[in-house]
Amino acid sequence: MRVLLDTQTVVAAYLGDPLPRSVMALLEDKRTERLVSVATIMEIAVRNSVGKLQMGEPEIQEAIRDLLLTVIPFEPRHACRMFRLPLHHRDPFDRMIIATAYEESLSVIGANRQFRRYRGLKVIW
Repeated sequence: MRVLLDTQTVVAAYLGDPLPRSVMALLEDKRTERLVSVATIMEIAVRNSVGKLQMGEPEIQEAIRDLLLTVIPFEPRHACRMFRLPLHHRDPFDRMIIATAYEESLSVIGANRQFRRYRGLKVIW
């Protein structure tokens, strides 16, 4: 299974915060391809810069390595998909992650309730 981790999931998994059993099972399964969008790295950088998250560049690099994440770029086709997203919420990073999930046919692992409002988006958590 290929899954796209949202920012909250990456941070929680890296910090060792409790995650649902279903999420832990997927993350521990060697057959799961764990992906993270470059949009997540951007969001973490912004949150770090404004003092909302104490996770800098060394920590995100470590998280990518330790969680066995594959970073996928945010491509023009992902950005163009954002034109067709309903405006269920305004967080630009979440919208980038959602657009990427649609374009790559990925399930998203995340607790954001707004994600479930997007028709056809498979959300785990």
